[in-house]
Amino acid sequence: MKHLKLVINNGNKKRDVFFNKIELQLILNLYAEMVSSGEWKDYGLTITKREVSFNVYYRTSEFPVYRITKNLKPKNENEKYLIKNAQNRTINNSENLQNLIKKIIWKKFKLVN
Repeated sequence: MKHLKLVINNGNKKRDVFFNKIELQLILNLYAEMVSSGEWKDYGLTITKREVSFNVYYRTSEFPVYRITKNLKPKNENEKYLIKNAQNRTINNSENLQNLIKKIIWKKFKLVN
């Protein structure tokens, strides 16, 4: 009994495995605005071990026009949130989802500097 050790496992921190409430609210507010203007028609969610994506469609049978992605295992802090196009190329990335959404003029798919 005198050789007992106390082992504390701090490596199992609870990580985000989905969008949190604030992130999802930002995305759904943008989605509601774009649906009401007639730009977007449908959405879907993709969940993998590496990322969670909110996929935007013009029609339900097509590939997503682009995806708002939360990278669960980013290599650096700027790659936490990504916006990807239909060819899976990164349009823009940021460490803050709100800033990322506001940078893009969604109706014309252009970046604002």
